[in-house]
Amino acid sequence: MNSTVVVLTVLVAALGIAYIVGRLLTLRAGLMKDVTPAEPSAENDNADLGLSTTGPTVVHFSATWCGPCAAVRRVVDQVCDDLGVAHVELDLDANPVAARRLSVLSLPTTFIFDASGQQRYRTAGVPKSADLREALLPLLA
Repeated sequence: MNSTVVVLTVLVAALGIAYIVGRLLTLRAGLMKDVTPAEPSAENDNADLGLSTTGPTVVHFSATWCGPCAAVRRVVDQVCDDLGVAHVELDLDANPVAARRLSVLSLPTTFIFDASGQQRYRTAGVPKSADLREALLPLLA
């Protein structure tokens, strides 16, 4: 009977820790992360992404098999339409070189590039509409 109590206690503790870790990871998903612009080089060439030269561009990597990508598409389309910002959606399977160059490790992944083609923000997961707007507004000024 004593060993049963110990096993149950360990099991409950492990489940509690797993819940907390999972909750923390979920809270981080979709947050816009500021990216320090890199020095221009051939490695940072983003000409193949179809970026706008007149303002910021939101680039969204997705795939047909990605469930959350549809939610990202709705959020990004709405915000970009409201602000008049260019939006490019790239299929991960069709553009593996660009995905590798930008270190896309999970889907969906969304980037914001400024008018000069420098990466300014990135997020994995579904971004919040308010966070996306907040990141884009300074780039429109």
